[in-house]
Amino acid sequence: MATKHSADQNSKWNAGGIGDQRGRTAVVTGANSGLGIATVDALARAGAHVVLAVRDPGRGEAAARTVNGSVEVRRLDLADLASVREFAASWRGDLDLLINNAGVMNIPEATTKDGFEMQFGTNHLGHFALTNLLLPHLTDRVVTVSSGAHKMPGTPRIHFENLNLTGEYSPVAAYSQSKLANLLFTLELQSRLAAAGSSVRALAAHPGWAATGLQGRDASVLRRTLMAVGNRFIAQDNKAGALPTLYAATQDLPGASYVGPDGLGEMRGTPTLVGRSAAASDPVSAVRLWAASEELTGVTFPRLESEQSQGRTPQTISV
Repeated sequence: MATKHSADQNSKWNAGGIGDQRGRTAVVTGANSGLGIATVDALARAGAHVVLAVRDPGRGEAAARTVNGSVEVRRLDLADLASVREFAASWRGDLDLLINNAGVMNIPEATTKDGFEMQFGTNHLGHFALTNLLLPHLTDRVVTVSSGAHKMPGTPRIHFENLNLTGEYSPVAAYSQSKLANLLFTLELQSRLAAAGSSVRALAAHPGWAATGLQGRDASVLRRTLMAVGNRFIAQDNKAGALPTLYAATQDLPGASYVGPDGLGEMRGTPTLVGRSAAASDPVSAVRLWAASEELTGVTFPRLESEQSQGRTPQTISV
């Protein structure tokens, strides 16, 4: 259930402000560690039933045992479209909230099982396919976790002529492209939902600098060293890093909103609405990326029935 947004709430907001989530079901991808498990824990404590969608069910079960609330573990490998399809096909009933949290960052060059560059394939294409396949079940919103890296120096862009960055791979460029794709995906998803008359909303969030396991997998020894120092002296912990996601997931915000920390450089602080780059706000690029993503994944935007025709009462927002 969403809670009305106000400036006063924003100035003091923490996980205690997400409101009563009893009766709601959420899916969190990449949920066995870092931002994912912090998101799961907060939602479950508030009463939601949370599905940990993870590549390794064993690690997922271990993480689930640390959570106080109603949770379950299901296998999902975003780097394998067959796994994405299997996960979505097994879903039954309504789904209130989908949090596209999983991701890889600045890794050495690699490809998914379907031959896509790993960061673009996992961070964007896997979530693109998952979201569209689950949309007929969704009742409230989709929150996709992006990053301030979408506007890093060097003018990140979508390499439409070479989405896999074949022959020009750079870990940082690939990550920035994937995070830019997350925001363009959110923009076009919200446009399509609105055009379809759906009350489901698409939003995005970024954690600022949060100390998670991602930094330790960087392809560069120098970056790993610098990030280790930053994790110790600058970064928020995973619970604070998850707050923008939780804010986007539970507060009464407009579709296509982007949430991040309010501190210096958006590296830490309390959640607030933040800006994005011009490239991430371009509706023409968003449409072009959507078309390319449909072609690559074979997954398209579904025909959505109205809530009334499904016998579902349209969601109301509590104040």
